[in-house]
Amino acid sequence: MLNEKDEDLDEEQEEGYYMSENRSNISMGFSIISGVLSDCILISGFIKNLSCFKVSEMLNIPSQAFPAAGSQQRVAPTGQSRNKVALKPGHSLLDWIRLTKSGQDLTGLRGRLIEVTEEELKKHNTKHDCWTCIRGMVYNISAYMDFHPGGEAELMRAAGIDSTDLFDEVHRWVNYESMLKECLVGRMAVKASPAIQAQTEKTGSSHLNGLSAPASLRPEPLSAPPPAKDHQPRYDWFQTDATINIVVYTKRKIPSAGCSVVDLQGDDLRVEMLLGKMSYLLHWHLYGKVQDQLEVQTAHSVGKVQLCLRKCVKEKWTEVGKSLENHDTFIQARDRGLFYRECVLVSKSDVTHNTQLLHLRLPPGSRMQVPVGRHVYLKMALQDTDVVKPYTVVDQTLLPASQPSAETGSDLYLMVKIYPDGVLTPHLASLPIGSSLSLGGPEGMFTLRIVRDVTHLYMLAAGTGFTPMARLIRLAVKELQSIRKVKLMFFNCEERDILWQHQLDELCRKEERFEVEYVLSEPADSWNGRRGRIEASMLQNFLERVENSKCLACVCGPTGFTELAVQLIRQLDFSEEEIHTFLG
Repeated sequence: MLNEKDEDLDEEQEEGYYMSENRSNISMGFSIISGVLSDCILISGFIKNLSCFKVSEMLNIPSQAFPAAGSQQRVAPTGQSRNKVALKPGHSLLDWIRLTKSGQDLTGLRGRLIEVTEEELKKHNTKHDCWTCIRGMVYNISAYMDFHPGGEAELMRAAGIDSTDLFDEVHRWVNYESMLKECLVGRMAVKASPAIQAQTEKTGSSHLNGLSAPASLRPEPLSAPPPAKDHQPRYDWFQTDATINIVVYTKRKIPSAGCSVVDLQGDDLRVEMLLGKMSYLLHWHLYGKVQDQLEVQTAHSVGKVQLCLRKCVKEKWTEVGKSLENHDTFIQARDRGLFYRECVLVSKSDVTHNTQLLHLRLPPGSRMQVPVGRHVYLKMALQDTDVVKPYTVVDQTLLPASQPSAETGSDLYLMVKIYPDGVLTPHLASLPIGSSLSLGGPEGMFTLRIVRDVTHLYMLAAGTGFTPMARLIRLAVKELQSIRKVKLMFFNCEERDILWQHQLDELCRKEERFEVEYVLSEPADSWNGRRGRIEASMLQNFLERVENSKCLACVCGPTGFTELAVQLIRQLDFSEEEIHTFLG
């Protein structure tokens, strides 16, 4: 159901503020981030540290990735709703940041760092004296009780225990070390748990408030068994006097949007292949100097990616370079640390009265081919704290180009809704052209396998829940010939809120397989379209089933909208495999 609050994604889901100097992935049934700000996403867990960083405006995540089962961000079973509480005035994210920087003693130890036994930890299990352990480090979270959008009861689940496993159930990008560094009590004096040992990447910083993390707590490479060797990509390289050429054989067809992410920073080269739910990484400190301009060529049908680097000095290399961390590894993409690079804001254009399309350009040494349904992260330092927000990548236009364009992989487009009282978006809106932005990713677990053999693709979007649908619509009408019908039901408050309305209408006229229907909850008297909020009667004809069809219904919007939509779709006998939710 979409009203003005829903359009803002419950003031939580739209503009999430995630503290991250490197990627963290803690999760639990409580949030580390305050959600009362007008553009804040409710985060129902601290978040599991995956080390560098990892996970759009609408996060696009399948069932076993993010959010995990039981997360407050996952669609609740029929009849259940997500737990959330209204925060008291003065308990926003910025208020928490101000408190941590006020010099107030939040640990009760007057700056001392201690070793904590398991018996001592258990004693601190009340609201006003609440300690918890995350990956071997103990925090006094008593002061955070009133700042937690999930409520005191959720936070108390971590009281007096090692809550690492609770954290690992849900989220993946908030850096709890940064968020709770002033709450640090010390480290556990006991042996680290298997959950701690099973981390996949090293953390970005091994020190916290002057305390070095125990060696046993520093994450090791992924413990999950790798895929069969014959499915793992491989690479080769060759050289001329002037060039170094690296060829990656992915051993599968590559989607038209591509899969490679290349970053040359100084003498370090990082090449990542995003292959469905897997990530293949090559990482070197190069043998010699190269120019920052590079070329990436992709042979989609045979699954080959070739990277060409130009040497600064014509000489023979004996190797590509020295292997760096996680070189030549093939692991779950959700377990790969996120990598940041500095981009330039090229332009901003208005999409609606409160939504802008940002055009970002990657640095000369970076190329990024973002698979459909993936998202990236913008990071800005506000009040000396890194604020990170995920956004789904969109194309420059919804309409398929009549002439194929030369995709260089150096430009990205993000559709951003601006909140006047928000933490991050007012700064984005006021950024002058030419400003630098730190961009991480891409990431996300959506794969095109979900639309394989689908004949009827249905989309229910509310507000900026349209953003993950945009590239999927374009892909469906341009390339997926198996799809006989693509239908979008788009919910908004007013007509002026409809994103890319003219492009959607034009696509309808040009593409007979595509249909769009707009639904407004607060329409003007002159509106001739459908009015109201999502209900069963709207979907009965919209979600048509024809003989010998394979259907998929995709849903994205505020939490309340998404939960209700999924319940209504289930009532029309759609199976779990026929429903996909984009959540964030």
